[in-house]
Amino acid sequence: MAGAAAEQRRLATVVESWLERPVLIVGDAMLDEWRFADSDRLCREAPAPVLTLRRRISAAGGAANTAVNVAALGGRAVLVAPVGADVAGDELHDCLDRAGVWDRTVNQPGRPTPVKRRMLAGNQILLREDSGDPEDALDHDGVARLLTALRCATEELRAAAGGEAPTLVVCDYGLGALPAPVRAWLVDNRERYATVALDAHDLADWRGLAPTVVTPSFAEATRLLARAGGTTRPTGGTELHLEHPHGDPTDGPSEMTVGAAPGAVRADDGTGSTAPGPVGEPTPGEGRVALTDDGLSVTGTGVTVNTRAGEGVDRAVLAESRLAELRAHTGADVVAVTLDTEGAVVGGADGEPRRSHSTPVPASHAVGAGDAYLAAMTLALAADAPLPTAAQLAQLAATITVSDTGTCVCRRDDLLAALDQPTDTTGHPALVGGDELDTIVAEHREAGRSIVFTNGCFDVLHRGHVRYLEQARALGDLLIVAVNSDGSVRRLKGPDRPVNPVEDRGALLAALACVDHVVVFEEDSPAALIEAVQPDVYVKGGDYPPELVPEAPLVRRLGGQVRTLGYVPDRSTSAIIERIRSHSQDLSPHVDDREPDPSLRTHTQAS
Repeated sequence: MAGAAAEQRRLATVVESWLERPVLIVGDAMLDEWRFADSDRLCREAPAPVLTLRRRISAAGGAANTAVNVAALGGRAVLVAPVGADVAGDELHDCLDRAGVWDRTVNQPGRPTPVKRRMLAGNQILLREDSGDPEDALDHDGVARLLTALRCATEELRAAAGGEAPTLVVCDYGLGALPAPVRAWLVDNRERYATVALDAHDLADWRGLAPTVVTPSFAEATRLLARAGGTTRPTGGTELHLEHPHGDPTDGPSEMTVGAAPGAVRADDGTGSTAPGPVGEPTPGEGRVALTDDGLSVTGTGVTVNTRAGEGVDRAVLAESRLAELRAHTGADVVAVTLDTEGAVVGGADGEPRRSHSTPVPASHAVGAGDAYLAAMTLALAADAPLPTAAQLAQLAATITVSDTGTCVCRRDDLLAALDQPTDTTGHPALVGGDELDTIVAEHREAGRSIVFTNGCFDVLHRGHVRYLEQARALGDLLIVAVNSDGSVRRLKGPDRPVNPVEDRGALLAALACVDHVVVFEEDSPAALIEAVQPDVYVKGGDYPPELVPEAPLVRRLGGQVRTLGYVPDRSTSAIIERIRSHSQDLSPHVDDREPDPSLRTHTQAS
């Protein structure tokens, strides 16, 4: 037990050491949009569900989410990427601002911001709509402005770090943000960066970069091997040729399927003859990778496993066996082959493969987990952590982010908490005054946290309130709840309200795990508090659109977003109070008609 505690403290020391480390992220930035809907029937026109949209969340995606993860983990993140002059681009800028990322993106009129829109019902992704095309290439002026932004951001980070060379992260997902002139500039200026991390769908495009670490998925790694050509490993007297495919998919498969590559043969089985490969051959155009009898050699571009390879052969075994080749083909010091929810295989110059594991989760929980892995791995290596330590922290960062649906972001406090280490706290109580609230907001802004703000009477706390507050908390890093004073409630609700005094209402709200701070306000409107807090997200309950929220113009003028969240049906304070009163009236004829004790009558009236 003592050894485990010491190991956790050692890992936590690395997390502390990368605080404010300068990191430049460049590549394909996109917007992740999550639309959560309810569905209880099929439409008449087709066997398709009828969806009622309940809430919508937008988040940074791709290179932008890697930048958000770097900032959330405590690094100093600067993002350089082309972003469209459109609504999606505006939302992406908001996401970066809330996360504390230095936004040095380059506006590209006429070129849309890539968006991945996911529609969910019951936390199940029903469909995904992608916009943004690799054919939307940057024009000459766009390339020139992107190169200028790269040079300026590099010098800006170096100056902010006192002359220290910054770290570079390249995120190339084939959406056109990194054309040949930009790739050439990064290769030619490799010496400007101390540590370089590369995450690319097509690693062959980055020959000459000499990255510190590459983090290909299993599909990307096998695609590179299949394109490498030249020498392959003998397999029982038969060699498989690694040929260049005619058309690589932009986002290749990462799952394993049973079958054999076209034309593959099985080695001599002891009878003096050869036999054709096993059935399950992929159809033309799929261009998959075949794993031969030794479980090590590959051909093609996807992932197919020979049925004779045995149960012990899996993606991790194949990745471990080819780490040296992957290092040679990429020129990287470290190769980390990610295996989705199965963890990762990592190899360095010592030739010793390191296997890490993760917990299987629904696919909707793991979106962006690779960005968290990349951010933590990069920060750890930039802080001169040993490779085993960097691999541990990267896997831990990816694993602890997949607890819920949405784009994954790992925060420094969460990582330290997973290591059973104390996190930075302000020491402020949950119930605070207006003056203390100003200090709290300033501290959280300094730490780069996003603030969610809501307000209400919360007279009789019920299930609808709790779900509403939990959903509000999920929209940011900190939830502040402003509760109306007793006088304010009387003016808004009538002389018989509130049922519970503000001391009780505030204490119950403060006891909820999803609520970080509670503040009482005397006015009928929270406008003054909104001015003081300037929330990133302002939340109100109701099924009406955000445009009808009275505070919406003020919030937007201050740079925030407005969200409306529906309450649980048939759950409201007024309905609960009415049921209590009705129940009391139903019981009144059966109550003893003797004169009650005066002290009891006084107590009842006071409550």
